[in-house]
Amino acid sequence: MAKQTKLVPAARPFLKWAGGKTQLLNEFSKRLPGDFKKGKITKYVEPFIGGGAFFFYLNQRFSFEECYICDVNEELILSYRVIKQSVKKLISELGDLESDYLSKSDKKRESFYYEVRDAFNQKLPEFKIKKENSERIERVAQIIFLNRTCYNGLFRVNRKGEFNVPFGRYKNPDILNEDNLKDVATLLKTTKIILGDFLQCRKFVDDHTFVYFDPPYRPLNETSSFTSYSKNGFYDKDQVRLVEFFKELDEMGAKIMLSNSDPKNENPEDSFFDDLFSDYYIERVPAKRMINCNGARRGDISELIITNYKVKKT
Repeated sequence: MAKQTKLVPAARPFLKWAGGKTQLLNEFSKRLPGDFKKGKITKYVEPFIGGGAFFFYLNQRFSFEECYICDVNEELILSYRVIKQSVKKLISELGDLESDYLSKSDKKRESFYYEVRDAFNQKLPEFKIKKENSERIERVAQIIFLNRTCYNGLFRVNRKGEFNVPFGRYKNPDILNEDNLKDVATLLKTTKIILGDFLQCRKFVDDHTFVYFDPPYRPLNETSSFTSYSKNGFYDKDQVRLVEFFKELDEMGAKIMLSNSDPKNENPEDSFFDDLFSDYYIERVPAKRMINCNGARRGDISELIITNYKVKKT
C-alpha cells in the first residue's frame, strides 16, 4: 500500500523541462486523495513523465507496490532507462563532457556545444532506442549536456526530431550532478518505464491507482507553444482524447489528478478546459511562467489542477 515513508533518497528532476512541476508540488500535495492516508493506493501511474518532479516527490514520501511512467518522447524515455540500468557508466561519460566543456573559453564553449548538438542530430536517423549498446549511454550524456547548456534549459525538437535549441551563455552550468543521478537510479529500480502514447497506461490502472496527468500544455498564445517536445506535437484534438481517457479511468475507480495551463490567463472568455472537464473538480492556483523567449512575458499566472475527487480543505 502507499504508506508514508521517510524522505530518502532526495532525487529531483535531472533535466530542465518546459512545464516542470517543481514549483507546484506544495499545491499538489495539498490535493492528494484521502485514499493515500487510508492506505488504499498501491499503484502510481504517470502517462506524461516529463521531468518527473511529482513522481520523485511522491516516491520519497510514499511506498508504492507498483509504479509506471510513460512518455512518447523517445529521447526522454531512453534517458530514464539508461539512468536505471547504467548510471555509473553514464556518470563517467557525462563527467568527461563536463570537464572538456568547462576547460574551454566562452567562445570555444559555444563551438563545442554546436559540435555536440550536430553529433547528436546526425545519429538520429540510425539510432534505435530499443537497441542495447554503448551508444545509448553516450546519447543520454549528450541529452543531459545539451539540456544543461542550451538556451533557457529547453528540450525542443523540430519535425525531423532534431534538437534545435541554440547555445545558452551560462558561466557555471550544473551539468553533472552525480549524487542526484544515483538517487534517481535508486527510485527507478522498481519502476516500469514505457515508451508510447498515454493510452498504453490503461492496462496498469485499477481502483487502487493514483494517476497524475501532466500533458504538454495547451499554448497560452500563438507564440508560446512548447508542444514541440516531441516531433509529433500535442494539439487540441489530443487534449480531447485525453479527457476521454480521463473519464474512462474515472469509471474504473482510479483517483486522478491533471494539471494544465489556464487559457483564461490570455483570454478570459476561453473556457476550453472548463468545458472539457465540466463533470470534475477544477481549481486555479498561482504559478510563475518560467520559460518564455520574451522576459517581459514571464511572471505570475494561474494554472489548472483538475481532479475526479473532491479535495478536502485543511
